[in-house]
Amino acid sequence: MSVRATTRPGGRSARVQQSVHQAVRDLEAELGRDALTVPLIAARAGVTPSTVYRRWGDLRELLSDVAVERLRPDAPPADHGSLRADLEAWAAQFADEMSSAAGRTYIRDALLGDPEQGNAARCSDYAAQQLKAIGVRAAGRGEAVPRVETLLDVVVVALVHRILFRPSDLPEGYTDHLVAAAPGGIPLPRHPKAKGLRFE
Repeated sequence: MSVRATTRPGGRSARVQQSVHQAVRDLEAELGRDALTVPLIAARAGVTPSTVYRRWGDLRELLSDVAVERLRPDAPPADHGSLRADLEAWAAQFADEMSSAAGRTYIRDALLGDPEQGNAARCSDYAAQQLKAIGVRAAGRGEAVPRVETLLDVVVVALVHRILFRPSDLPEGYTDHLVAAAPGGIPLPRHPKAKGLRFE
């Protein structure tokens, strides 16, 4: 849901990452997750196992990196004409994608293979950047907009908690309830580039 927090690799490094990530996705679809090994992935990607180990460390870290990329949004949030409508639509889509079996797996992979928590920050940035885009657009319409951190705490944190720890307890309309529970917002200048405008 954002621009990636870390710099994308370029040149050969980017090609290696792309081929290895694609190999993981293809082999997982063909053979299942439990069959994945570094040598198998390396052979499919056309690189040596030492290249994979050198870059990712081990299979868990590789799967974590792949998961973060798969959690990256591929489009900006849709414009439904108002802050409330935009937030409700975004939250519903977020909940639908992340609460799926694949979504929960990606979240767990992203965190399990990253003891330094860099991937957690990247995933948080994805959500923050999407919420910021919604907020900037709403401010341009003259609407009051809550801080991004407030929306993360009230909407995203609550959703991720339910998805990971209470996956069977995500009732219909829950995302709308979370959006409605967000504070009313803070007055912002009409033009997003106006001096002093901040989304934190």
